[in-house]
Amino acid sequence: MKYSIIVPVYNRPEEVEELLESLTTQTCQDFEVIVVEDGSEVPCSHVCERYAKRLRLHYYVKANGGPGEARNYGAERAAGEWLIVLDSDVVLPEGYLAAVDDELSAVQTLASEDARRCDAFGGPDRAHEDFTPIQKAISYAMTSFFTTGGIRGGKKKLDRFYPRSFNMGVRCGLWQQLGGFRHMRFGEDIDFSYRMEEAGARMRLFPEAWVWHKRRTDFRRFFRQVNNSGKARINLHLLHPGSMKLVHMLPALFTVGCLALVILFVFGLLLYLFGPDHMNQACGFAICELTVALPLIYVILIFVDSSVRNRSLLVGLLSVPASFIQLIGYGTGFLSAAWQRLVLRQKGEGFDDNERLYK
Repeated sequence: MKYSIIVPVYNRPEEVEELLESLTTQTCQDFEVIVVEDGSEVPCSHVCERYAKRLRLHYYVKANGGPGEARNYGAERAAGEWLIVLDSDVVLPEGYLAAVDDELSAVQTLASEDARRCDAFGGPDRAHEDFTPIQKAISYAMTSFFTTGGIRGGKKKLDRFYPRSFNMGVRCGLWQQLGGFRHMRFGEDIDFSYRMEEAGARMRLFPEAWVWHKRRTDFRRFFRQVNNSGKARINLHLLHPGSMKLVHMLPALFTVGCLALVILFVFGLLLYLFGPDHMNQACGFAICELTVALPLIYVILIFVDSSVRNRSLLVGLLSVPASFIQLIGYGTGFLSAAWQRLVLRQKGEGFDDNERLYK
């Protein structure tokens, strides 16, 4: 068998049903599906039973241990040459596995033997037209040039590519060599990608092997997700010295910049209202104008770009708070973890095996 598709799930039977339905439409059929129920209080066993005759489906139940542990559990029981890890909240276009096949075949046509190597791959994500406006706005915030620099948008990049666990493929032998995912609360997929790179593996971006990713369904959970990602970046820096890049620090700089603008605005307002003379009042007014104009320009860029890309003024409007949540959520997580781990030298968050990891 060529592919083993591994799906960890925690309390999301409706999402699993959508994913399994999309797997039944694949034009490439050389695959099995392994669903690992990770201690769910709301199991998806009834959903898997309905698809057992339509797919080579294996359903396992284990005690809650987190997504990385659940993926490892599934990998230990997989029969495929390639292990494909998907989040339970993704949906596949019917040509997903065919695109993976085509990309792997294209790699084999490259000139040199080293260039023909592919040990792991990943693909981008998109927003489906049936997603809610908030889901589309969150998807925009995670993939736009104006928020993440487009590093998750599936574009070819000059820097190295690191697969993410929502859409990741790994040779079974490499997975076994590395022991799969490390037990971490968050950031375990990037840690795994770094370990693959350190082992000399060749990782590739497959732009056509994309998925629809539903992500979080409200801004509160989205903030928690990106805040955890910011915390994870500090843990990854400590685990893999030299992995920190300028792009990882930009949300923290954005957060500090927003705070500085708020302070400047208050200072300018006080100067305008209570300045001792006309010159001081004019200076205060100019400061207020500047501190409002800078974020307003950014807001307009986000609104226009998202409205055009999504062909919806509502999605464009919602993309504004989604983008600020993405940047400030990540930035505050990054800064708090940096203070805790790098300044106070405390263990911090990210490796507590006793907490539920899907919350």
